[in-house]
Amino acid sequence: MGVRSFRRAAVAVVAATALGLSAAACSSDSGSGSGSGTSSQAELTVKTSPDAATLAKLPAKVDGAEIVVGDPNAPHTVTVYEDPRCPFCMHYEGGGAAAVAKLAAEKKVKIRYTIASFLDANFGGDSSKRAVNAMRASVEQGKFPEFHAAVFASQPAKETDDAFTADNLLKIADKVPGLRSPAFDKAVRENTYKDFVKAAEGAFESSGVNSSPVILIDGKKPAGDGRAIFNEEAFKKVLADAGIS
Repeated sequence: MGVRSFRRAAVAVVAATALGLSAAACSSDSGSGSGSGTSSQAELTVKTSPDAATLAKLPAKVDGAEIVVGDPNAPHTVTVYEDPRCPFCMHYEGGGAAAVAKLAAEKKVKIRYTIASFLDANFGGDSSKRAVNAMRASVEQGKFPEFHAAVFASQPAKETDDAFTADNLLKIADKVPGLRSPAFDKAVRENTYKDFVKAAEGAFESSGVNSSPVILIDGKKPAGDGRAIFNEEAFKKVLADAGIS
């Protein structure tokens, strides 16, 4: 498999929305991927998802390099490609993802996550890898949907901040009832699921996707210019137009 590198797009989500720009993503270019970006041990402001109650009801399981949330027999599939350090992924998780979660709770969709870690190579550190490892560990505790959302909600102000340390990830886990345990804590501190992290990045790279977040509805890109994924009501309409409501 060839090595690819990824760069964050220069435009912010807020600017994209305000100015009507169609592109808002952590996207690829032809750079070397040498990981020369500035990195720091920033503190996090720990937050939880406003949809935690809905997310707490959703089952999750590992399927190869993916994590599948919701009823596996749901008639529709929303596929999500993202990186924990990507600010645009955070905006998706705080926007359109809420509409998807509600549909998953109604057993109308299942969500297939491929959670990559390509931004570590750009900005230095291991934040994405550590976060993906912790998310994988949360599956074993039956708490992935809540913890996954809380990690994105707690994302540092800059993706160059190497802030998803083991200590900070455990602070986020404190906000998810029933998640902390000796087994979970050990997995977070010892990177128990490093093989899964590598497999998930490999699946991302081999998928043909070259940016995050990328959201597919039943295998197809949503209609429109792509900005609807950052707004719950707008994405709810997109989903309805795709036959999911």
